[in-house]
Amino acid sequence: MSSGPAALETRGLTKSFGALTVANMIDFRLEQGARHALIGPNGAGKTSFVNLVTGALSPSGGHILFGGADITTLPQAVRVKRGLVRTFQVTQLFRGLSLLENVTLAVCERRGIGGDLRRPAGDHREAIDEAYALLEKMGLAKEALRPVATLAYGRQRLTEVTVALGLAPKVLLLDEPAAGVPTGETGRIVEAIEALSPEIALLIIEHDMDLVFRLARRITVLVQGRVLVEGPPAKIAADPQVRRVYLGERAAR
Repeated sequence: MSSGPAALETRGLTKSFGALTVANMIDFRLEQGARHALIGPNGAGKTSFVNLVTGALSPSGGHILFGGADITTLPQAVRVKRGLVRTFQVTQLFRGLSLLENVTLAVCERRGIGGDLRRPAGDHREAIDEAYALLEKMGLAKEALRPVATLAYGRQRLTEVTVALGLAPKVLLLDEPAAGVPTGETGRIVEAIEALSPEIALLIIEHDMDLVFRLARRITVLVQGRVLVEGPPAKIAADPQVRRVYLGERAAR
């Protein structure tokens, strides 16, 4: 394990709602440039964990570190500015705007000009050019001027990842990137994720085990708000506890 600061780390992270504990003393470390997956059965606490590290929820105890700095009490917007970015299970796009407009909004927000979009488009030329370059990289340039609502859902998911890239993430949390996407379209999403810069540390929260075992170099299994086991994919697939509580016999195939 690296001796330097992790890209993202939690120490004793805990969250309780009365008698219900959704995160129970979670120690987690996402290394710089990692390709890490977080899995677990429904109700395991995966979404709660993501909400805690991104600032949507405040912890009851423990600490969250980003690049070695304690961000436990920082607001969500500040965490995004520092490079901690997430996508969602359901797309959070402006469906009436074009792909280019959606990505440009993200770039402008990162550049600190997001509240000044009534100025002529030429005043934002650099942001527009950057957004278009990101769409090109993701294979979406031909659809740049189309409204998001007119796209197939798989292309919308790709657009959401592109919007996240417009925020220049150091850590990118992909919350079920293939959720709701027809099987025939998931391959393009996987290819896009595989092509992301190795400088970005990825944490993938996903139910699709084929996708998890293809993308992740390390996997953490959550059960009832606790870390059950963590390790490389081969270790996770062979672990009898994991097969029993989550993967089932398909892991042995």
